[in-house]
Amino acid sequence: MFSNYLIGLREGLEASLVVCILVAYLVKTGHKDKLAPLWVGVGLAAAVSLGFGAALEFGTQELTFQAQEAIGGSLSIIAVGLVTWMVFWMKRTARHLKAELHGKLDAALAMGTGALVTTAFLAVGREGLETSLFVWRSVKAAGDGAGPLTGVLLGIASSVLLGWLFYRGALKINLAEFFKWTGGMLVVVAAGVLAYGVHDLQEADFVPGLGSRAFDISSTIPPDSWYGTLLKGTFNFQPDPTWLQVAVWAAYLIPTLFLFFGPRLTGRAPAPTAAPAGVAVEAENQA
Repeated sequence: MFSNYLIGLREGLEASLVVCILVAYLVKTGHKDKLAPLWVGVGLAAAVSLGFGAALEFGTQELTFQAQEAIGGSLSIIAVGLVTWMVFWMKRTARHLKAELHGKLDAALAMGTGALVTTAFLAVGREGLETSLFVWRSVKAAGDGAGPLTGVLLGIASSVLLGWLFYRGALKINLAEFFKWTGGMLVVVAAGVLAYGVHDLQEADFVPGLGSRAFDISSTIPPDSWYGTLLKGTFNFQPDPTWLQVAVWAAYLIPTLFLFFGPRLTGRAPAPTAAPAGVAVEAENQA
């Protein structure tokens, strides 16, 4: 439940901040009459994201077991790739997100209502589609039950509340740091989803090595125990992984975390009096 709450919170907050920035800019620049097209674009993006999630869930139920595992494993790898790109993109652009969105909104206002709807749709839709795919795979990896889905819904609800508080000016935090640390935790979750996807591909006979176990500690950490369930739900832990799963997990997690948290190589030595990094990225307050 925790890992899926984190996904819903992180992804939902990105979308909430985007909407918050767009709405605040329209209000401040005297374009309140353009709020309706903006909300149309946001609503369309939400509908498409929900439809995509429903298609993933119900569109694979009639397939054979092998086909389900092959599709699930392939989508796990795609989901991990998208989430990895997203966390690095947000780390790089968080400080400039507001200015970037303002520029796109100015261009859309100059072009007309249709362009405004499209801008809002694309800005929110990308986050929504990424969230639908990653949540679907994460929930599958965490197992059946209401816990994983409840975690996602609570995370999204929390993100909407935080977005509203940002808009009202009632909450200010260092979003650069927030996205940095939640991004690191998402990388850990993504590593588990990737290992789960490899296992799916092995069960579909697309990848060899299903019978080659790296270790088996099921007797020490039973999958049906409370701590086994906690580890599986949080980190997608498996007590009897294959060697390929372990290799893929380590090959993804270690270098990705190093690149994410490591210093940026700019080719220049930092000035000795440089101020510590960490600039708060805040949504504009309502006029």
